[in-house]
Amino acid sequence: MSSKTQSITRKRLVSDIIVNGVLLLIVLVWTIPTLGLLVSSFRTRFDIQTSGWWWILPHREWVTVEEMQPDDNLDPDGIMEISGVSGTFEEFREGVSTPDGTKVTWVGNKRLATIQIQERKWVMRTDFTMENYGQVLAGKAYEIQSSDGSIKTVQGDNFTGSFLNSLTIAVPATVIPILIAAFAAYGFAWMSFPGRKPLFTMVVALMVVPLQIALVPILKDYVRLDLNGTFLAVWLAHTGFGLPLATYLLFNYIKGLPRDILESAFIDGASHFTIFTRLILPLSIPALASFAIFQFLWVWNDYLIALVFIGAKPDVQVLTMRIAEMVGSRGSDWHLLTAGAFISMLLPLIVFFSLQRFFVRGLLAGSVKG
Repeated sequence: MSSKTQSITRKRLVSDIIVNGVLLLIVLVWTIPTLGLLVSSFRTRFDIQTSGWWWILPHREWVTVEEMQPDDNLDPDGIMEISGVSGTFEEFREGVSTPDGTKVTWVGNKRLATIQIQERKWVMRTDFTMENYGQVLAGKAYEIQSSDGSIKTVQGDNFTGSFLNSLTIAVPATVIPILIAAFAAYGFAWMSFPGRKPLFTMVVALMVVPLQIALVPILKDYVRLDLNGTFLAVWLAHTGFGLPLATYLLFNYIKGLPRDILESAFIDGASHFTIFTRLILPLSIPALASFAIFQFLWVWNDYLIALVFIGAKPDVQVLTMRIAEMVGSRGSDWHLLTAGAFISMLLPLIVFFSLQRFFVRGLLAGSVKG
């Protein structure tokens, strides 16, 4: 092998290592927080408040092996000797190490206290529970112990209704724009009619219009039509906001389909509707699946449009509203917030991984012309 060939091979190897290393870093940056969220959703309230989620991994920690009451002869205001080591009250509060590797810790105040003998051991905090999901999904009541020892019973949050409301909105708001955009894209790509190019230019231009400026006019129309506060209002709004991008993506893909297939179908006497249903739709599955992922994730995670057009009443509240309300009322209950957050992520993850084999093909739709 010549030196030039070796140099090229070496450069390719270095390039592959750099690219794969950067990709691995990006994957870790996105995966580690998600893993932490999942682990935290199964941890107890005490564990979340006292340690990080990574404490489920093996680590060395001071573990109490013996407890005893202070001797009456000990003077907390002076130098004390406990288990063979000496120190002041402040030092024992922090923990004093003994020659054999243990630690003596004074827990409490000068009058009421417990002395703990601790050893450093390898431990894993794997005290997992399903109670968090029971409290979030079924509204199960749970108990909170305050610093003074009193116990307070709190009613859990029921996410089931909000989950079903989000599903009721997301599925039609994904399917409707896909069907309409597929018809429109086929018309723009393979049918000749007056004003085709200006109309398509207007569709593309609509993608740069911020949806926020359309909320108030649409809301006024909905009030006049008595549609505000209904699921139909949100379906129509998401359909209108998602159509420009859907039409553009599908147009690029459908335009790139082999012309010979369509011409053969026309020669055989097939109509535009037959060609669309028998040829275009089956061949456009990658583009349809790609846009379905985008649209479903956008609708599922939407907060603003649902809040404006359907409101925040408990019977029509979507999952994003329920989580936002929960953050405001239970901002310190991380065991419930993480469980609720992972529930909101579960269905989008299922949708994405179910359609991921079409994702890249759909993103590249129409980018390469043969």
